[in-house]
Amino acid sequence: MEKKKLVVLTGAGISAESGLKTFRDSDGLWEGYDIYEVASPRGWKKDPKLVLDFYNMRRKDVAGAKPNAAHFGLAALEKHFDVHIITQNIDDLHERAGSTNVLHLHGEIFKMRSVHITSVTYPIQKDIRLGDRAPDGGQLRPHIVWFEEPVPMIEIAVEITGMADIFVVIGTSLAVYPAAGLLNYAPSQIPKFIIDKHIPFTQSIFNMSAIETIASEGVNLLADRLMRLI
Repeated sequence: MEKKKLVVLTGAGISAESGLKTFRDSDGLWEGYDIYEVASPRGWKKDPKLVLDFYNMRRKDVAGAKPNAAHFGLAALEKHFDVHIITQNIDDLHERAGSTNVLHLHGEIFKMRSVHITSVTYPIQKDIRLGDRAPDGGQLRPHIVWFEEPVPMIEIAVEITGMADIFVVIGTSLAVYPAAGLLNYAPSQIPKFIIDKHIPFTQSIFNMSAIETIASEGVNLLADRLMRLI
């Protein structure tokens, strides 16, 4: 029997239990930085060294973090479902937990690219510094989608969402667009679930069930409910 397609949109809340801080819990600051100073083209133009230093620190944070039970729980669901994860996160914890279909909407911390060419990326584990150049001569920057930049992977994400048999949202405030808008592309009649410590407003979404708890506990509860849908 063909597996049902389970599409999961994840946000910072799923990685919080791995020790990675979330922006939405920090009053407009991220690790003490104004988010637009370190995550926008304006910030890059104003002080590229500050931006590089910020993401070098984030890369170290992610390297030191480990997947938690929520990541492992989603990976385990691949035994029973055709799981596609669409994540707003730049970490690689889904992959390290064993998930095989992961689409990163906002880029990946362990990749870098030239300021000139967006489509070619290079692996990076250590630091990017001013003066580090891509083969095309452009300064290397993190392969991260900043505020005010287009989200190249959103069209693929919309296509995946539109083919879902079950749609799940985990650990996101549904406040950052266009990612938050994906919920509107899920077929209206399919089962939908949202897992979060603080459930955002989703009462207008048809067939939506809320699981108000942390991601690790929520994914465990979700797995029990999903097994009834097989």
